[in-house]
Amino acid sequence: MLDIKFVRENLSAVEETMRNRNASFDSQAFLDLDARRREAIQKEEALQAERNAASKQIGQLMKEGKQAEAEEAKDKVRVINEEIDRLSEERQQADSGLTDLLMHVPNMVHESTPVGKDEDDNPEVRRWGTPRTFSDFPMKPHWDLGTDLNIIDFERGVKLAESRFYVLGGAGARLERALISFMLDQHTSRGYKEWWVPALANTATLTGTAQLPKFEEDLYKTTTEGLYLIPTAEVQLTNLHAQEILDVDQLPLRYCAFTPCFREEAGSAGRDTRGIIRVHQFSKVEMVKYATPEQAWDELESMVEDAENILQKLDLPYRVISLCTGDIGFSSAKTYDVEVWMPSYDGYKEISSCSCCTDFQARRANIRYKDPDNFKGTRYLYTLNGSGLAVGRCMAAILENYQNADGSITVPEALVPYMGGLTRIEPEEPKA
Repeated sequence: MLDIKFVRENLSAVEETMRNRNASFDSQAFLDLDARRREAIQKEEALQAERNAASKQIGQLMKEGKQAEAEEAKDKVRVINEEIDRLSEERQQADSGLTDLLMHVPNMVHESTPVGKDEDDNPEVRRWGTPRTFSDFPMKPHWDLGTDLNIIDFERGVKLAESRFYVLGGAGARLERALISFMLDQHTSRGYKEWWVPALANTATLTGTAQLPKFEEDLYKTTTEGLYLIPTAEVQLTNLHAQEILDVDQLPLRYCAFTPCFREEAGSAGRDTRGIIRVHQFSKVEMVKYATPEQAWDELESMVEDAENILQKLDLPYRVISLCTGDIGFSSAKTYDVEVWMPSYDGYKEISSCSCCTDFQARRANIRYKDPDNFKGTRYLYTLNGSGLAVGRCMAAILENYQNADGSITVPEALVPYMGGLTRIEPEEPKA
């Protein structure tokens, strides 16, 4: 959430950022609510001072035996208290209105975030690897490969749940497990602490990372406890230190976790409906960092490198793009997307999104740090998050990029130990 004082003092900059983000921001409503709040506070403080003076006067009058004058002063205090209560309620209403308004306003973008309307304006930063061409045999998409190999079953996924769910069997299930373990081992070897967290989160936790209140339609919710299935481990990892004050010597903190992720995908009807690219339940390894403002931007660059490391070890071609203002996420100030080469799309597809959210989430979740040598009190720290990686998309990329003419899949060398020494996924022999 943006700081009220910052918005008040930088209203033109906020308005410009929201225009560049294609986001709505009612500046007049903000000004009206802010004026009401500040006026109520000023009047309340003035009356409190008047009440304190009157209370002292009452004590003095009682000592002097001036009972009638003391009672008159008490009546005055009662009137003041009633007015203070009214002003307090008015201030609380204005506070609530400002909070609700700002809860729906996205983060300010970093100065290096390119200005653009949509994903077509995202500049490419770099590429790695050479996309595979299929001149010897016709390429198959992962949904056909998975079905032919009997390792991905879409029909049973629909039978067990509904569309956009799937079942993995045999080598498919093992490949999912291998990818998760491989990714976690890579991240922990690079300084991340692994966590195991709940797949359900409460309202306060989801509000802390800004999934609520704005994006509730994309979340699955339980009917009795009021809990939500998490859309990403970012939610839990970022809120591990909610309502806490960290010491500067602890920073930066680097965390990772595997979780199942659940998304209604309410705003993506008709997109990527085939295969396992966009589904309601998927596995993901997530990276989260806590940093000081001075550390954060270097930590963002290294987080992108940590995501790239996975793809390089798997020898999967990819590119990195910088998201423009019209495509960047709600909480983010700067985002890099890592996109893996997908032959079925004849192009690159997002597999990781790494973001610095500045103090936007920390303000909502009340995560602060202290640095006595440099400032008094506490300040909000910066949070960062990134996929490391989306497991299903990584599996799809492996199936497509490592397919062979006979329909088998060569297992990437880095995954062979995690696959029990299996080097190829072969079509199952028909049962007699």
